[in-house]
Amino acid sequence: MPTAERRPPGIPELLAPAGNFECVRAAVENGADAVYFGLQNGFNARARADNHALNDLGETMAFLRRRGVKGYVTLNTLIFSDELPAIEEAVIAVAEAGVDAVLVQDLGLVRLVRAVCPDLPVHASTQMTLTSAETVRAAERLGVERVVLARELSLAEVRKIRDRTSVEIETFVHGALCVAYSGQCLTSESLGGRSANRGQCAQACRLPYELVCDGKDVELGAQKYLLSPQDLAAFELVPELIDAGVGCLKIEGRLKTPEYVANITRHYRRAIDAAAAGRAVSFSQRDVTEMELSFSRGFSPGWLHGCDHKQLVPATSSAKRGVRIGEVIDVRRDRVMVRLSNPLAAGDGVVFDGDRLTGAEQGGRVYTIHLDGEWITGEASPGEVELAFGHGAIDLDSLYPGQTLWKTDDPKLNAALRKTYTGADPLRRQPIDVEVEAKAGEHLLVTATALRGTQVRVASAQPLEVAQRHPASEAMLAEQLGRLGGSDYELRQLTASIEGGPMVPLSILGQLRRELIAKLDEALSAPPARRIDRHAARALMPERVESQAAGEPQLRVLVRSLWQLGAVLAAGETRLAADFADIREYGEAVRIARDAGADLLLATPRIQKPGEAGVFLAMRKQQPDGFLVRNLAGVDFCREHGLRFVCDFSLNAANPITAAYLKELGAECVTASYDLNREQILDLAAQTPPEWLEVVVHQHMPMFHMEHCVFCSLLSPGTNKTNCGRPCDRHDVKLRDRTGALHRLTADVGCRNTLFNAVPQSAAEAIPSLLATGIRSFRVEFLEDEDAIADTLRVYRDLLAGRISGKDVWRRLKAANRVGVTRGTLEEKRNPLAIL
Repeated sequence: MPTAERRPPGIPELLAPAGNFECVRAAVENGADAVYFGLQNGFNARARADNHALNDLGETMAFLRRRGVKGYVTLNTLIFSDELPAIEEAVIAVAEAGVDAVLVQDLGLVRLVRAVCPDLPVHASTQMTLTSAETVRAAERLGVERVVLARELSLAEVRKIRDRTSVEIETFVHGALCVAYSGQCLTSESLGGRSANRGQCAQACRLPYELVCDGKDVELGAQKYLLSPQDLAAFELVPELIDAGVGCLKIEGRLKTPEYVANITRHYRRAIDAAAAGRAVSFSQRDVTEMELSFSRGFSPGWLHGCDHKQLVPATSSAKRGVRIGEVIDVRRDRVMVRLSNPLAAGDGVVFDGDRLTGAEQGGRVYTIHLDGEWITGEASPGEVELAFGHGAIDLDSLYPGQTLWKTDDPKLNAALRKTYTGADPLRRQPIDVEVEAKAGEHLLVTATALRGTQVRVASAQPLEVAQRHPASEAMLAEQLGRLGGSDYELRQLTASIEGGPMVPLSILGQLRRELIAKLDEALSAPPARRIDRHAARALMPERVESQAAGEPQLRVLVRSLWQLGAVLAAGETRLAADFADIREYGEAVRIARDAGADLLLATPRIQKPGEAGVFLAMRKQQPDGFLVRNLAGVDFCREHGLRFVCDFSLNAANPITAAYLKELGAECVTASYDLNREQILDLAAQTPPEWLEVVVHQHMPMFHMEHCVFCSLLSPGTNKTNCGRPCDRHDVKLRDRTGALHRLTADVGCRNTLFNAVPQSAAEAIPSLLATGIRSFRVEFLEDEDAIADTLRVYRDLLAGRISGKDVWRRLKAANRVGVTRGTLEEKRNPLAIL
């Protein structure tokens, strides 16, 4: 018999966020095919969400299976060495609960999941920074079945990846956009020891910044939020996403309310269903307004139609303001006359445009609405009306004509949304197919098949007799067995084999229907049987052999200009790396280094998108000594061409299993993740051969790494790199934050921007402890053409050689750099997230 399938072939899954169980119900009742959520054990990228208790996971998954909806658990953070036992137990619990898949960022954790439970599907989180077919194929080799692509990809780029890979593609279609590449944002880490790779993002991108170009402030008027993108809204692009081969459309929002989940899910359900039926996707202004009211910083297509930097970041706001509802015409005693551009009702929440930073923004609930002196009891249509507020709620003297009015809340809309998921009976049930065998003289057999093939059977207690007047018919059976009441099921199709004119009493059908529901509940609530190896992690851990001759500690120095290269060589350093914005200078850098007898690695870009593989070929053409690799595509390129390579921080090696995997791929050594503090690096070194590791001990932390180009957005009339005129080649740009710190902005070969921390950070005081573990490779990175290069290098050489102690380090470093040097994240004593 046929197996029920909710999604026709080629129609994408609709995946909704679920920060708590109320959100799970909101998603299910409004049309989600799957939900994703984190656990309260710290291993998910939304630590501030309510999240789900591990003890409740089995019940949540049973609920979802009964409703025919999949459940995915986010284990999408980096895993530290001392957390490996806890994450292994979490994986086992998730597998045993019947979770349909886990979303993972950490490469080592992917290996761990595949070893512990090969039957548990793994989806690569967007935190894994997968941006090309090459990076996707690298993830696929690990056993990943689906990849969540970076949000910075256009539809054309998604299509190219789809055409060159076989793994299923998932893309975000709605919700908040991070201005930095997910998995590559170190801002919260750099400024406050709160790692975005650990779910602790402080949202520094939503703060105000000032633009300083060539040492002078640039007046930008109302543009203050220079790194705050509008929200993604791709509801009108669903047909194009389907045509591009996307298998799953994902809604962002695990920190959002159940009303938001209900609202956004139902609109995308409608868009997908329309596309599946071949109808045009049509959204009215009211539809869009409803979505904006649930949450919006302004809607945009994100990067799906390519880069339009001015559209993506208008820079005038960073918080939810709702819907523009009109503007102030006049203030009259105790009322405000406004010209409405959208409907408004008493009880709605509004806010008058103002500077939120200085507290000049004010708002409240509309008390009454008046038209020509008459009180409006319903919804006011667009036009001129008077608004009254509660006594003292609004300082009317501060309002002025022309001031924009925003609608921030609609109680009636929220009430209607809540009704969709708070009722006693389900609104959306799992379809079942039923087969009936009704033969006179034999027991009545009823078989039900639910989604994914779950099948149950019930039989009558007595054989059926021959009917004297009304033999059973297929229509009668369908009517009676389709009365599934308040259960989680609905009859999709019934087929019957009827022989001998049997009589089927309604009482028997009622009893069998109840038994069928009970058996379906029991069968679907049970998790699937899975193979679990509780000792698999041990085999993945690298063997650590104590060395009697660890060798002398060495510096590697990263430079970002030919001038710096010359200064470092003049200082006597010969282990070098070059990270130039203009890769055409790499050839000259290689020649200079080779003439000086130095070993030079060329740093790859952190991101490789479709059509950019030629950058690797151009770098290889210069015949460097090797690559400093910053993405999985670069790793594969080096393996294919037999090149030496060192894995950089951006590959996020935070535990020995990840380090071991990168070494297996051929890395000469692996740079420890910037998310690790001193104790965590010591833990990593204790469980990893120390000669595998390199630690960056001096640098300006690269905070935001962005597809968004601030140069183009603010210093050019253009919209993207095809028409911007490349102001990045002519101007020195810094962004000033609220503390007055000036953070340098750079653009790489792909026009991607990096904002570097204004203050160099040093882990000098940690070096003696790191040396004691056997680590011998340390890196110093320079950003600007500093005149203190030789003095800074001398400090680190003396420290590595034991000629100075930690007491001398800070005095000499600060004197050398002539600015404050912070101890950086390696010195932070952060409390770890709660674990099992």
